Amino acid sequence: MQTKRSTYQNRWLPFFLLAPQLAITLVFFIWPASQAVKSSFERTDAFGFKTTFVGLENYARILADPSYLNALGRTAIFAISVTVLSMGMALLLAVCVNRVLKSAKFYTTLLVWPYAVAPVVAGVLWWFLFNPTIGLLPHLLDWFGISWNHRVSGSQAMILITIAAAWKQISYNFLFFLAGLQSVPHSLIEAAAIDGATPFKRFWTIVLPLLSPTTFFLLIININYVMFDTFGVIDATTGGGPGQATMTLVYKVYTDGVAGLNIGSSSAQSVMLMGIVIILTFIQFRYVERRVNY
Repeated sequence: MQTKRSTYQNRWLPFFLLAPQLAITLVFFIWPASQAVKSSFERTDAFGFKTTFVGLENYARILADPSYLNALGRTAIFAISVTVLSMGMALLLAVCVNRVLKSAKFYTTLLVWPYAVAPVVAGVLWWFLFNPTIGLLPHLLDWFGISWNHRVSGSQAMILITIAAAWKQISYNFLFFLAGLQSVPHSLIEAAAIDGATPFKRFWTIVLPLLSPTTFFLLIININYVMFDTFGVIDATTGGGPGQATMTLVYKVYTDGVAGLNIGSSSAQSVMLMGIVIILTFIQFRYVERRVNY
């Protein structure tokens, strides 16, 4: 079968069409990343007038800093919690919507709306809901004997940012899971039902393995989301507190660099954060992808 290929009369036209995207990538991604790598080997004064090359000193300091190591542990817990919660809830909602025939589009539209909400707005919404003074949820929890105040409880603050960050990502995961469920051949499910397989067994042995490519893709996306895109949620809800209980790696980069004016340390942390994400992505493609059924 012969495939059609697009041809251009001017050989420079494809490069001209790619130029805007390449310029955006260079200006807003490549150039800032290279500057961060450069700054990570330097020490800059608070006013930015003097810069001194210090080599790996910034990296050695942050690796010996207990607050950075604590932030690394919190980030790991936060990433696992948000990924499991957002993907689990999205899969559950996708299965429910996939079983609805008449109102599937209506429910899909309602479930997609939260994805349009900015991370800061999502954080503010959940901050109001969990506010100990004016929030609705703390009063409901009080009926069950649970005293909620995330301003003084580090564990409750971590629960708050986990719920807010997961809620923001559920819609994205839901769309892909629903598309994956709709692509599962009904003939396989009907054949298993005729053989006497229960609904749970049909889902576990047929549907879930066929969803493994979608699950693998979402696993990578969600980890990247937690590592980089949850800054707005944390800043709007807890601000890294109380007592740095919700200080994740991405928020510590901001705190040390913008609030503390320690540009060298902040740049080294951002480079290490990027390195951690690259390593995690490599591990997922190297080992987790083996279990994926394409």
